[in-house]
Amino acid sequence: MNAEQLTEVVLPGKVEPEQLRLRHGAVPVPGPGQVLLRMEATGVSFAEQQMRRGRYFDQPPFPFVPGYDLVGTVAAAGEGAGRGLTGTRVAALVKVGGWASHVLVDAADVVPVPDGVGAAQAETLVVNGITAWQMLHRKARVRAGQTVLVHGANGGVGSVLVQLAQAAGVRVIGTASARHHDALRARGVTPVDYRSGNVAAEVRVLAPGGVDAVFDHVGGPGIVDSWRLLAPGGTLVSYGTAATRDDTGSQQLPVLKLLGRVWLWNALPNRRRAYFFNIWAGRALAKERFRARLRADLTEVFAALRRGDIAPQIAAELPLARVAEAMRLAESGTVAGKVVLTP
Repeated sequence: MNAEQLTEVVLPGKVEPEQLRLRHGAVPVPGPGQVLLRMEATGVSFAEQQMRRGRYFDQPPFPFVPGYDLVGTVAAAGEGAGRGLTGTRVAALVKVGGWASHVLVDAADVVPVPDGVGAAQAETLVVNGITAWQMLHRKARVRAGQTVLVHGANGGVGSVLVQLAQAAGVRVIGTASARHHDALRARGVTPVDYRSGNVAAEVRVLAPGGVDAVFDHVGGPGIVDSWRLLAPGGTLVSYGTAATRDDTGSQQLPVLKLLGRVWLWNALPNRRRAYFFNIWAGRALAKERFRARLRADLTEVFAALRRGDIAPQIAAELPLARVAEAMRLAESGTVAGKVVLTP
């Protein structure tokens, strides 16, 4: 392993994609309870787009190595880390650090990838799959025969949400730009153009009594429409603030405003519920419970992939050295699915 070299991408500050830096160094050695992953696939998620602008809610201080999740092979295990893991392909959710050829992870945080599932396929479903599964089944608790609205139905999380909802027997209305509508229709989704000017009115025509759940990654003023579209007993799951991605000023304020709204709505006697979904919720207070839930849910997502309930959407695969191009592509709004980085 000594012949190998670590390659990682450094985000030095609020910069354009072309100013992301490649850094080389010695391959790290796993400590007690850790494993060293030789990265096979990592991805560009919305979090990194926000981090590049200094807009992610709790990002570390610059400079740091981004990369929210990864899939890789266990190259070495530290003391007490279960040496049986060496040589196996696993997935890990890390928040930062994934854009590197070699990544140290706590052994308790890795989830085995089933045989026959490729690294890039699995990568599209780590943060996106866990997010979609937990929002559908742990927050909204969808049931067959219900109708849901998915904003950004062609996006990384949205495309997985759509497929998991349909596998559960749920009717899906999805917002997307017009160029993605044919693909959504082919999937059985009823598309609505989010640029049409009145998404709420169009959804009301399709679901006169309201929808049973709305999954909203946009935030901003439009979140009020999402709340008003709920049928009695319905659930709003807000999981992002894409509307403020390019804003300046406080990175916390949009999230705090959203949390305030959610709290207020839940305090009112209106037979509807609102959640702000945070994939990391509960980790600080109950780490083992958090890990068990994450492992169970990602295992369910991988099982859905093997059954054919989900077709992983890889928008493009690019090497780490072309990270600027990958970031530009992910931010362009022109691709369906996830942009994947490889060593």
